[in-house]
Amino acid sequence: MHDNHRNQLSGATRVHFIVGDPIAQVRSPLGVSQAFDQLGMNAIVIPAHVSPQALAQWHAGVSLAKNVDGIIVTVPHKFACTALCNTVSERAQFLGTVNTMRRNPDGEWHGDMFDGVGYVQALRDKGCEPKGQRALLVGAGGAGSAIAHALVTAGVASLDLHDSDVVRRDALVNRLTGLSLCPVGVGSSDPAGYSLVINASPVGMRESDPLPVVVERLDANAFVGCVITLPVVSPLITAARARGLGTVTGTDMFARVRDLMVDFLAQR
Repeated sequence: MHDNHRNQLSGATRVHFIVGDPIAQVRSPLGVSQAFDQLGMNAIVIPAHVSPQALAQWHAGVSLAKNVDGIIVTVPHKFACTALCNTVSERAQFLGTVNTMRRNPDGEWHGDMFDGVGYVQALRDKGCEPKGQRALLVGAGGAGSAIAHALVTAGVASLDLHDSDVVRRDALVNRLTGLSLCPVGVGSSDPAGYSLVINASPVGMRESDPLPVVVERLDANAFVGCVITLPVVSPLITAARARGLGTVTGTDMFARVRDLMVDFLAQR
């Protein structure tokens, strides 16, 4: 942490939380705190390990503290935290998920979702323009929903979704189809025929996890992404790089998402 951040930590410091279950894997507390520093803000981000059962009670308690200005939301709370917001952005309303909550001067909470737009920016940083791509996305949870929405609005030629939770998968397919922007269908773990393949599921965080797609079936020109930040280079990214494919990591994504979250929390 920057020396100036340590030196200004005081009773006047504004507090933000990042809430998840688990929480040890997140990298936001330092990165976002440093970003606040660079903006001249006396503010800090603190990790909070909260179970789904305790989330509403935790949020109610946190909201009693007058020096708490924001909450960054991670797995598995992105859906549940939407209901804890008084207002949300248009995209968060469509998705039913938030990854950042900002406290208004009147004490009410406003939520937004930056995982998707941040991921599209990270893809472009690595030379992959989503427009016109035939995309396969694994995972229809909070991050997956946001990435799916962002890919469709960015102009992919088609999008197929794969998730073991078929109810959640089908609900997202139906909502995205309703936008009438491109064909949206059901995919599988077979990535053959796709030019863009993204894992937006937690598969790969544990050493015992299988790969989310059959890497031997990846097209020779496919671009591969993964949202996992720990390990920094996920098994899927390692396998894709071994095949000479272009990749974008969860860390690449988070750098872009972090910038968007900081701007939102700082009300820039």
